[in-house]
Amino acid sequence: MEEKNNEAIVEAALFAAGRFMSLQELVMITGINPLTMKEAIAKLSEKYNKTESAFELLMREENYKLDVKKDYNWLINRLAAGKSEFTRAEQETLAIVAYKQPIHQSVVVKIRGNKAYDHIKRLRELGLLKTKRVSHTLELSLSDLFYDYFNINKNNKENQIAEIQNSQEIIK
Repeated sequence: MEEKNNEAIVEAALFAAGRFMSLQELVMITGINPLTMKEAIAKLSEKYNKTESAFELLMREENYKLDVKKDYNWLINRLAAGKSEFTRAEQETLAIVAYKQPIHQSVVVKIRGNKAYDHIKRLRELGLLKTKRVSHTLELSLSDLFYDYFNINKNNKENQIAEIQNSQEIIK
C-alpha cells in the first residue's frame, strides 16, 4: 500500500511543480528515499507512457516532468487562451526575441515601442530571457527556462516555435 502512496506523492509533486525536477529535488520535497523514488518514477513512467493517458512523464538526464502529451496541445492552447499568464503585447515581444535572438533591446524597442522595456523587464524577472550588456543596450536571448517552460527542445526550436505560432493562429 505504501508503494502506491509513494507513486501518488511523486505524481502530485511533479504535477504541482509543472517543470523539470531533479531526483534530488523530489527526494528533498517528498522525503522519499532515492531508491524508492526511482521505483516510483519507473512505475509512473510505465503508467503514463504505456497507456492511453493524456499525460506523459518526460525525462531529461536525471530530471523529470509530468506534462500533457503533444496530441492534446490544441486543447491546452484553447484553454490557455482564456486568461493568459502573459499579455498579448508581452507574448508578441517574447516572440520577436525568440525569432530574432540574439537581438539588442534597442531593436526590440524600435519594433515594439517603449512599452517593450516593461515587457522585457517582466520576462527577465520570470527568467525567460538572458541578457548581456553590449555597449549602451542589452543583448537578449532565450534562457534555458524558456525552453523548459514551453516544453521546447532546444535542438529543434525553429520547428517547434513555428508549431506554437501555428497553434495560436488556430485559436484566433
